[in-house]
Amino acid sequence: MKVVETGGACGARIEGLDLSKPLSAEVIALLRAIWLKHHVLVFPDQSISDDDLERFSAYIGEFSGDPYLPSMPGRDHIVELRRGAHEQAPIFADAWHTDWSFGKKPPAATILHGLVIPPVGGNTSFINQHKALAEMPAELRERLAGKFAIHSAKAAYAPDGLYGEREADSDRAMKIVYSEQANNTQRHPLIRVHPESGESAIFGCFGYIIGIADVTAEEEVALLTDLYNWQTREEFQYEHKWEAGMVVMWDNRSVLHKANGGYEGYERVLHRTVVA
Repeated sequence: MKVVETGGACGARIEGLDLSKPLSAEVIALLRAIWLKHHVLVFPDQSISDDDLERFSAYIGEFSGDPYLPSMPGRDHIVELRRGAHEQAPIFADAWHTDWSFGKKPPAATILHGLVIPPVGGNTSFINQHKALAEMPAELRERLAGKFAIHSAKAAYAPDGLYGEREADSDRAMKIVYSEQANNTQRHPLIRVHPESGESAIFGCFGYIIGIADVTAEEEVALLTDLYNWQTREEFQYEHKWEAGMVVMWDNRSVLHKANGGYEGYERVLHRTVVA
């Protein structure tokens, strides 16, 4: 097994490991340590089944599930992310976020297996939120200290959200379920200590973050704007280019991510699991 850093602000390629075969406890422990260090792991050239994907995911932790994305038929733990070649609906998840941060206990890991990869576009971008915090100006960090962000899925998954009732006439190939439950809110610290590494990071981003508790409206707008402008800076990013067969796993406690378009006229299919 060989570990090759991506050269970006986070991420490492794991070469020479076959995820179609069971892994020993020693290898799993080593992978977890590498993952906690680099936050995004890329496993190229994997020829795996959905059974293999589920087995590998279970090494990382218990399955979490997707509250607004139905599982595949016969696969309780796998969601198919599919975009048709001639689909005109907006790109799914093309804004910076960390998965399901609006939950009481957001998931640790998201794992994607690339099945059909277009020849152009479709990259996934990541931002290292440990690095963003470590290099943050002292004045901004002082303003964030002790503050709690208010997270909600309403902008995306409420009936009047981006993926709500307006999608009724959409040509989107994958199914998205909207719900009034998306209007619920949940508080999380803006700066959190990673429960495994002990390293502090910014948690969340404008979008799922809809406000900040116990501040004035003016202060809230200024702080969210300044935070977003800082935490999304290019020097904190890594842009991942997909190849067919790749498996990519990232730490939702450490990075933001977003999908990118640029593959109009081509199909794209990935299978996804989420770990609690």
